[in-house]
Amino acid sequence: MSSNSELNKLGSNKVEYVYDNPTQTMLETFTNMHQNRNYVTEFIFPEFTSLCPKTGQPDFATIHIKYIPNKLCIETKSLKLYFMAFRQYGSFMEAIINKILEDCVSICNPKWMKVNGNFNPRGGTNIIVTAEHSND
Repeated sequence: MSSNSELNKLGSNKVEYVYDNPTQTMLETFTNMHQNRNYVTEFIFPEFTSLCPKTGQPDFATIHIKYIPNKLCIETKSLKLYFMAFRQYGSFMEAIINKILEDCVSICNPKWMKVNGNFNPRGGTNIIVTAEHSND
């Protein structure tokens, strides 16, 4: 977890690209400058790719993250690099969406967060997975 002064990926020409090992340590945060109000931030990543753990075939999805920040916000470039780390990562869709939620919640402790994965059809079936967190 990082604070404003510890953002290492944003603006850096020396970014290490990882394609098979997404970890929460890849994610960076910065201080929420509007902690006195609830507002929603939404990330939409339409180029998400992972691998089916059984066949090795790619799974394509659009990932939506919506959250109400608490003290920290997720830095966007680090989130993009984190998503890229799923490209050669084999896991079931349900596990991936829950991992994204758990990793994001662990680094920024939001008031509320929802992660939605809209996976492209495989075998004629769309799969949509949604996981949610609340501090209530």
